[in-house]
Amino acid sequence: NSPLNRLPSTDNYIIFDEPLVQFADGDDPLFTEYKTIIDPTHLTPGEALAKAFNKSPEDMPAHLSVISWVLPIGSKIRESNRRHSLTPSRLWLRGYGHGEKFNREMRAHVAQLLTEMGYLAVAPVLQPYFKMWGYSEDKGYYSNWSERHIAYAAGLGSFSLSDGFITERGIAHRCGSVVTNLILPVSPRTAKNLYSNCLFYANSKCKACIARCPAGAITENGHDKTRCQEYMSSKFHRLLNEYTGGEEACGLCQTRVPCEFRNPTKKLKK
Repeated sequence: NSPLNRLPSTDNYIIFDEPLVQFADGDDPLFTEYKTIIDPTHLTPGEALAKAFNKSPEDMPAHLSVISWVLPIGSKIRESNRRHSLTPSRLWLRGYGHGEKFNREMRAHVAQLLTEMGYLAVAPVLQPYFKMWGYSEDKGYYSNWSERHIAYAAGLGSFSLSDGFITERGIAHRCGSVVTNLILPVSPRTAKNLYSNCLFYANSKCKACIARCPAGAITENGHDKTRCQEYMSSKFHRLLNEYTGGEEACGLCQTRVPCEFRNPTKKLKK
């Protein structure tokens, strides 16, 4: 119901539908594995909390929880992007810009609530140590706190051929998280593997996101992050500056695809 979740200068379109929220164990070995999967600089929950308080991880509480949420993008914004094929709709870009402001406020709000309750809490993405654009030759661009990988650890879904994250409410969304020493019940990880919600990996037939990408950055071999980034920078850099503050956003591969707003493999699992 927050006014920040309404897109101004429209008919007050809702930016995000009702969120999905789950919890991960801060000691889950997967967080350490991310240092190999993503990059050695990727933080564990203990490291993220410790850095926020200028402590060493050994000085932090023995048990931590990670609150992870997914904010599904509203239908009006998604529908506007379905009609585009070379560049994203302006409504999509505006939704991204305003939506991420809302998501940042939500991170801060959750961390503040926990702090007022007497717990330690931090939203790593809001910290000065957060790095959005790390780069390696073999893995491309990465961050030192991947909200999608945190969501995977919390059992919210699995990854896709396009490098997106497919939840029960689909791939068109934004993610957020907070680390805390409040002990919460650990949510089960129901995905059988990293890609179990992606139709391409389920039956090798779906290639909708490949067809939707004007940059040719998605192939049967996966997502070329560098090619994706270069296309956005060269083709609609001015739009990004105007609507998202320069943050790169496209979403064509997240709309007009079977996984846009649902888990497309669910019917295969019955």
